[in-house]
Amino acid sequence: MNAILKLEHNIRRMRDADIPAVLLVEKDSYEFPWSAGNFVDSIHAGYSAWVYEVGGKIIGHAVLMAALDEAHLLNITIDPAWRRQGLGRVLLQHAMDAARSQQVRTLFLEVRPSNRPAIELYEKTGFEAFALRKGYYPAQQGREDALVMRIML
Repeated sequence: MNAILKLEHNIRRMRDADIPAVLLVEKDSYEFPWSAGNFVDSIHAGYSAWVYEVGGKIIGHAVLMAALDEAHLLNITIDPAWRRQGLGRVLLQHAMDAARSQQVRTLFLEVRPSNRPAIELYEKTGFEAFALRKGYYPAQQGREDALVMRIML
């Protein structure tokens, strides 16, 4: 039996006190991570923000902004040491369920075209690519485009 299955899993609302642990996951995950201010602003603006805990340790997080019948998944991240175990899919499903509970009909997100594992997860979950935002993300050599994806809930 996988040792991870024996640990307690919990997805709960993100609090200001979680920001230092969330930032560690961000910095281990991205070359250009969100700042503490991005997370604090999201929480205080009333966005849906969660942390994913396994065995009491924050190993992931997600931030969702909903307006009317649309929502935008602004950030979803699993610590690199915990990837490829289905936890990203669990957190993504949680975000989708939360969006549905807010009467959201369409969920959008952006992803780097170079992030093949994330794109594969989104496609397997039912997201479809429908647009490209030129120069959306910072990159070592200038800017990287963003693939815009959506799913109808």
